[in-house]
Amino acid sequence: MYKFGTVPRRIAALLTTIVAATGALSAVIEINNEALFILALLVATAGTWLAHRTGLLVAAELAAKEKPNLLRASLVVSAAFLIVSLREDTFGLLMLATVLIYVLACFGLTIQMGFAGLTNFGAAAFMGAGGYTVAMLARLGDVPGLISLMSAGAVSVVIGFVLLAPVLRTRGHYAALTTLAFSVMFTVFVDASDVLGGPQGIKLPGLILFGWDFSRDIQLGGYTFGSYVNYVILTGGFVGLSGLLIGLMNRSWIGVWLDVVRLDETAASIFGLRVWYWKLLAFTLGNFLLGLAGAIYAQMTAFIAPANFQLGDSLAIVSILILGGVGNIWGILPATLLVVLLPEKLQIVQEYRFLIFALVVIFVLIVRPSGILPRRMRRLQEGVTA
Repeated sequence: MYKFGTVPRRIAALLTTIVAATGALSAVIEINNEALFILALLVATAGTWLAHRTGLLVAAELAAKEKPNLLRASLVVSAAFLIVSLREDTFGLLMLATVLIYVLACFGLTIQMGFAGLTNFGAAAFMGAGGYTVAMLARLGDVPGLISLMSAGAVSVVIGFVLLAPVLRTRGHYAALTTLAFSVMFTVFVDASDVLGGPQGIKLPGLILFGWDFSRDIQLGGYTFGSYVNYVILTGGFVGLSGLLIGLMNRSWIGVWLDVVRLDETAASIFGLRVWYWKLLAFTLGNFLLGLAGAIYAQMTAFIAPANFQLGDSLAIVSILILGGVGNIWGILPATLLVVLLPEKLQIVQEYRFLIFALVVIFVLIVRPSGILPRRMRRLQEGVTA
């Protein structure tokens, strides 16, 4: 393994990783030929493996922690490059926005599963709650877009409070079964409700935020950017803010306490930690992000139906976390690209996508249980990890 011992070398590793990832993402989204897509996927996989074996990924992660401002600036430049390169590709922009929405949802699940150890198999149901919230508010008339989005997250949190009693009183697979049952009940409820559109679903208008209609194209510098650029920028902004929040949580004592709760609730209680309080915090923050992601998805597609938020979608979100590395937000993006883009680019696997996801998850759990980018050990003091 090549040693990236000096700071300049680690910075070079970070910039190399971001440039390579941005170029690969742009190419993978724009490719429409199935054979070329498979080839690009194999090349990206080989490149990721090589970067891991040479220590490039570890060095890039260390540089990201040492130079957070450089990381943020690089990500902004990369996002701008992607938007410009895909400005006329309507389907590509839609895929990019969808990937970012799933990333936002997985950030919420990371707080719950990766930090607090709360297994949530109802992620898609909470996203659906947010989506149906903006659909109902749209029927009321001129509700400001920002209020609709925040209300969607708040409703998902309130619905989550109903599950808190059984979730806080149970552990492990018992708590997981509670969220699993909620996911099934949610689908049955919205499917049978005429007010919520039943199985036919509901059409709703696009998002209007601060007077700007997100269904309009953007004219800038003589270039035309497709309307989905609005959702890419919006969702990218929420992803950036939530990622910053998660990073601050992870580096603070809040992250340490959540780790203690996840690893051993009994020991946490003995040392005076209020386990129920930290579980409540994780469940609330996670559900808010899930509801927000569902609201953006519903308004972007201008349609919502029970088929969009089924149990299989919840399992797909959980599989993203497992593939990427539970607790490490940097592994979410490559895992999301695999789960979201693979069925869209390879129509032959569309009907078998959940079977393929299951096989991939089993393979990863056997070969690399910690995921593509495993969560690094927490450094409590210089030279000591835990």
